Amino acid sequence: MKKRIFSNVALIGLVSLFVDMSTEMVYPLVPLFLTATLGATPLAVGIIEGIAESLASLLKVFSGYIGDVRSNKKRLAFAGYSASVVYKIVLLLSTSWLGVLAARIIDRTGKGLRTAPRDALVAQSCDESALGESFGLHKMLDMLGSALGVALAFVFIAAGFSYPWAFAFAIIPAIIGVAIIPAVREDKPQSPPCAKLAFRNVKLDGRLKLYLAVIFLFCLGNSSNVFLLLKAQEKGFSASQVILLYLVFNLSSSILAIPAGRLSDRYGRSGILVPGYLIYGLVYLGFVFIHAKAGVVFLFAAYGAYSALISAAERAFIAENAPEGFTGTVLGIYGMLQGIGLLLASILAGLMWNTINSDAPFVCGGTLGIVSALLIAAILKER
Repeated sequence: MKKRIFSNVALIGLVSLFVDMSTEMVYPLVPLFLTATLGATPLAVGIIEGIAESLASLLKVFSGYIGDVRSNKKRLAFAGYSASVVYKIVLLLSTSWLGVLAARIIDRTGKGLRTAPRDALVAQSCDESALGESFGLHKMLDMLGSALGVALAFVFIAAGFSYPWAFAFAIIPAIIGVAIIPAVREDKPQSPPCAKLAFRNVKLDGRLKLYLAVIFLFCLGNSSNVFLLLKAQEKGFSASQVILLYLVFNLSSSILAIPAGRLSDRYGRSGILVPGYLIYGLVYLGFVFIHAKAGVVFLFAAYGAYSALISAAERAFIAENAPEGFTGTVLGIYGMLQGIGLLLASILAGLMWNTINSDAPFVCGGTLGIVSALLIAAILKER
């Protein structure tokens, strides 16, 4: 049974591996393409990322709910992942930052469609005792794909490929990932959806509501990762070295994802989530005070550890505390709050970068990370 369960989770993970390989082949190139080739400012970068991510977040709650009610999670995932192919094509044709904005909106719209139904598919594919490990397996494959994509981006830069060539090559793994989706199994309910699954009947317990409120607070300081890349470039790293730093982040997250998920299953979610948010806060503050290149490499590795600790444990906590029948819906609410926070955080980070200095977004993010860790420790304290 465990082998069958994890084979379905692994298939979902392989879809994410190939599609994320495609996305990450271009993700670290986009801020460089925007600023170096198209002449966009950090504020424009923040607006692009914020708008794109916020649109995705608003879709997550609706796609999660529709997937729960219609039992069409697999179809929604297919549509969402297919948008990744269209994204690369539009990016390839872009000649201004507005074109890049359109491409990112398409990409994030696809992410908004697929994320909650995909996470719900992972949750329904496993026993509650292995929720953290299952999400950890998916996260490991997801981040492995990201690492491979970043490595290929580095090869493109080192070999002198133009940005359009890199964007064109990125279409291939996206198509492979979409082609795997028909093999994924979706468990259908024994009876058709009933009135109890109306959205107005989604009732969250007090602890889950508090947790989601803290997540939103945290996300107000959690701006787009492109600001980490721009900060590294400011500290003296070349374009190709910036891509390698992003590779360090992805490898660190991939390696630690399964162990982190297993630990959260065994010792409880708070034992993983609280250290994860503390690491985030210290990493962001580290970008202010650490200037040595070796120290910056360590910060990217630690940022990967934060990502691994948070991703599996957080999704597992939300899935196991969601009302029956509404797992996808609540995961969508979680994603929506993240995206709205990211919109505000990215615009705020761009404004602070332009009007104060480049350290200001990291002071803000680091402080909110530490405050969030303390609040989560209080909310998840054993009763």
